[in-house]
Amino acid sequence: MEKGGKVKNDINQEITFRKLSVFMTFMIKGNIARTAEALELSSVSVHRALHTLEGGIGCSLFVHKGRNLVPTPAAWTLLEYTRDVMGLMTRGLEKTRKVAGLYPGRLRIGTLYSLTLETVPRIIMGMKLRCPALELDLTMGSNLTLVNMLEDEVLDAILISVNQDEFDAAQFDVVPLFQDDVFLAASASEKLLNAEPADLRDYANRKFISLTEGFATHAGFQEAFNIAGFEPQIVTKVNDIFSLLNLVQAGVGFSLIPGRMRKVYEKDVQLLTLKAPYQMRQHISIVYLHRRESDPDLLALAAEGRMYARSIIS
Repeated sequence: MEKGGKVKNDINQEITFRKLSVFMTFMIKGNIARTAEALELSSVSVHRALHTLEGGIGCSLFVHKGRNLVPTPAAWTLLEYTRDVMGLMTRGLEKTRKVAGLYPGRLRIGTLYSLTLETVPRIIMGMKLRCPALELDLTMGSNLTLVNMLEDEVLDAILISVNQDEFDAAQFDVVPLFQDDVFLAASASEKLLNAEPADLRDYANRKFISLTEGFATHAGFQEAFNIAGFEPQIVTKVNDIFSLLNLVQAGVGFSLIPGRMRKVYEKDVQLLTLKAPYQMRQHISIVYLHRRESDPDLLALAAEGRMYARSIIS
C-alpha cells in the first residue's frame, strides 16, 4: 500500500507483452544477436528491452560474463510465468478468433521413439496447459526421416539427436535441450564376466541387435565399433528402439542404447557404461526452420523444451 491509500501496481509501463516476448526469445536463443535476428530488431533494441524490463521488475535478471548476458535464477522464474502469461493471452486470442469465425492453429511435431517415454509427453502437457486450443500432431520416426519431413515442411518442428554443425544456421534453428550418454545393453539374465566400464573389444564374439540406418542410435553404434576396430555380429536390425530393447531383454543379443531408456527397462536390461574411447553421447535438441523463428507457437514449444531440460538437470 502506497502513501495516500493507493494500491501499488507492479505491472508498470516498462513491462509489456513485446518486452516479455523479447525476453522469452532471448532465453531460448541465448544471446542478443540471435534474438535480434529472430525478431528482426537491432541488438540495441533487444538490449534496451531487456534492461528496461529489469528496471520495471525491480531486480537483476542477468549477470555479465564478458560480452554475454547469463540468466540468473530470477530470469528462469520469470520465464516460467512469462509462458503462463503468453499462454493465457494466446488462449484469449484463440477464443476471440473463434468467436469471429476463425479456427485454432495446429503444430506438427516430429520426435524420436525414445523421447516419447518422458520428454515429449511433458513438453506437450505444458503446451496444452498454456495453449489448450492449439492442436498438436505427433509423428515418430528416425532422425533421417524427421529431418526430411521438416525440410519438406510436413513437420513444423522435430525433437532429435543433433551432431555438431549438422544443421546450417542460415536454414535451421537448433534449441539444445539435454545430453544423453549411450550404454551397452544386455539382458538382465546375462552373466557378465567384466565389470564396468565395458570394453567393446571384450564382446567381439557376441551377437548384437541394431537399429536400421537413419536412426541416431544406429549412427552411434557404428561409430563405437569403428573405434573398437571390428565389425559386430549383427543378428537382426529393427525399426524402433522398443523392439530392439524387447529383443535385448529376451537375450537375443547385446546392443547400444541411450540412457533415457533406463527407467522403463531397468529391471529387465543391464546398462553398462562404455569404456573410453567408445563413450558416445547424444545431443537432444528441438529443430525448426530458421525463417519461422518468430512463430509464437514454435517459440512456446522451444520455451517449454528449455524449461523441461532445466527441470531434469537441476
